[in-house]
Amino acid sequence: METAYVAFGGNQGPVADNLRRALAAVGRLAGTRLRRVSPLYRTPPVGVTDQPAFINGVARVDTALEPADLLAGLLEIESSLGRTREVRWGPRTVDLDLVLFGNRIVAEPGLQVPHPRLHERLFVLVPLADLAPDAVHPGRGRSVAALLADLPPDPDIRSLGRPAWAERVEDAEEAP
Repeated sequence: METAYVAFGGNQGPVADNLRRALAAVGRLAGTRLRRVSPLYRTPPVGVTDQPAFINGVARVDTALEPADLLAGLLEIESSLGRTREVRWGPRTVDLDLVLFGNRIVAEPGLQVPHPRLHERLFVLVPLADLAPDAVHPGRGRSVAALLADLPPDPDIRSLGRPAWAERVEDAEEAP
C-alpha cells in the first residue's frame, strides 16, 4: 500500500454533497482506503476569476493501485458527478487531482506526480499542510510546510472546518 494525497474541490451544484459523494467513491476504489480528510476551505478561483468561489480540501488515501490506475478512477468519479472539461480552470461540480503518491515522481502522458503546480497553489497546500505538513515534495526536496511558507498568505482563503462526514472517516480508521 502506498499513501497518496488527492486534492478535491468544486464550485457548481450542491458542492458539499458532491465532495462527500466523490470522496466516498474514492474510498470504494479497488485496493483503496480513504484515511483522512482535511478541513474544507472556501478559496478564490484561480485562472478564470469570473466564477464562484471554490470549496477545496485534501484527502489522504492508502492504495494498492498504481498512480495511473488511481488517476483513472478519480476521472471516472468526476465524470459520474457531472464534471465536464469545457473551460480550463473553469467552473466544475467536482475536481479530483492526484497531488502526491508516496515519494514517487511520475511523468507520463496525462499524469504528472507530484502535481506540476502543487508548490504554487495555496488552495492545495493549505489543506495538505493540515494533513501532512512534513510530507516531502519529491521533486523539490522540501516539506509541504516549507512550500506553504514560501507563498504569501491569501486573506480570501477561509476555513469552513471539517465536516461531520470527514470526522466519521477518521473514526472508522480507529475502529478495531
